[in-house]
Amino acid sequence: MKYFPIFLRLENKPCLVVGGGEIAHRKVELLKRAGAAVTVVAPDLCKQMSALTASDEISHIIGEFTEDQVAGNVLVIAATNNRAVNALVASAADKLSIPVNVVDTPDLCQFVMPSIVDRSPIVIAISSGGTSPVLARLIRAKLESTIPAAYGRLAGLAKEYRDKVKQTFTSINERRIFWEKTLQGRVAELVFSGQEQQAKNELEKDLKRKKGDTEVGEVYLVGGGPGDPDLLTFRALRLMQQADVIVHDRLVSPEVLDLVRRDAVKIYAGKEKDKHAIPQDKINTLLVKLAKEGKRVCRLKGGDPFIFGRGGEEIELLAKEGIPFQVVPGITAAAGCASYSGIPLTHRDYSQSVAFVTGHLKDGNFNLNWDGIAKPNQTLVIYMGLVGIDALCQELISHGLVKNTPVALVQQGTTRHQRVIVGDLETMPDMVKKKRVKAPTLIIVGEVVKLRESLNWFHAEQEQENY
Repeated sequence: MKYFPIFLRLENKPCLVVGGGEIAHRKVELLKRAGAAVTVVAPDLCKQMSALTASDEISHIIGEFTEDQVAGNVLVIAATNNRAVNALVASAADKLSIPVNVVDTPDLCQFVMPSIVDRSPIVIAISSGGTSPVLARLIRAKLESTIPAAYGRLAGLAKEYRDKVKQTFTSINERRIFWEKTLQGRVAELVFSGQEQQAKNELEKDLKRKKGDTEVGEVYLVGGGPGDPDLLTFRALRLMQQADVIVHDRLVSPEVLDLVRRDAVKIYAGKEKDKHAIPQDKINTLLVKLAKEGKRVCRLKGGDPFIFGRGGEEIELLAKEGIPFQVVPGITAAAGCASYSGIPLTHRDYSQSVAFVTGHLKDGNFNLNWDGIAKPNQTLVIYMGLVGIDALCQELISHGLVKNTPVALVQQGTTRHQRVIVGDLETMPDMVKKKRVKAPTLIIVGEVVKLRESLNWFHAEQEQENY
């Protein structure tokens, strides 16, 4: 270990930065975040530094650096584009045993600036010892994606209750177990979702809970997106990986399902035409049952749970039964499939509004407001419309849309198997039969479909089909 990792308390401590450019400004901003009293030495300042000086957030010594300026500072940074000046700064600081950093010159540094993940008071510093700052930054990016932004607030809550937990649990081991459970459980999730008062209430309940009491679990209603696992939100991924049970739909892609916790129990609750693995009312009661057993349950749905996902029905029963739950939105199929097909849902020249409808047949009929959706200059997105594609196209024509209105059908959108078929209201029904299209599909109707030819950027393994 070439560099000893250490965190310095710089609040109200004098720090010197030599240099007035953009790189120096970045270092000044970091020091200010730590509460340091910053003085900058430079003949001229960049625009950002000048603004800080004007608002008295930093002090500015106008002119060239002189060795006597380092005295009295607890930390010095050299950030000029002149190696001779930087070397002089390093030498002057070294003589007084003041930690000094010279930007991009490790051989002159007494300390190096790490890449930082800031979840104050939780702070993570990543260093490559100056050998590869880019690699350190890439590692930081990976950590940023897995550590919730609210970790600092969670640490603050732990600090607030630290003494009370000590009074409740006399054994160090009991306290450790309590905090491990608290910082990974419902209390933490409430903090992450911005419900801090409820988190405190839950923590108070946990402190009063007697040994042997059965704890109620929690249900996470998670949108799994349209198929590409890279489109999952950070929160969705975190909850998927901590859930004990996964209740998933048919529309959840295998790639997304592969990201759940390996030892989690998976329950398939998919629905196909005239074939429900578990009827909806049974799904609702299953979620309640599992939560009452103390399980953390992830109800994983394709797309977004509140757009034709019947998520509202499921959490309605959870609320009635007093089961804790949270909802994690997902990128809906409309947004995902349209984007990956190069079809903007709205466009100033073609469409000023967009409507989402379900083409699901009930008793062989549609229950749709045809006059409201069959409008020019509007994009129509149809979910679950494959089975009734013939009737859908005919109804749209009979309610005012012209026969050559462009239509795109997207099969397995956003995945490497994506298939896009483009036609119009008159030709699409026959094309679906000839091309043996299979669910899951999404249908996009409107003039914006014309833009696909020029805006198509995603090329799946399967050949795209245009007509």
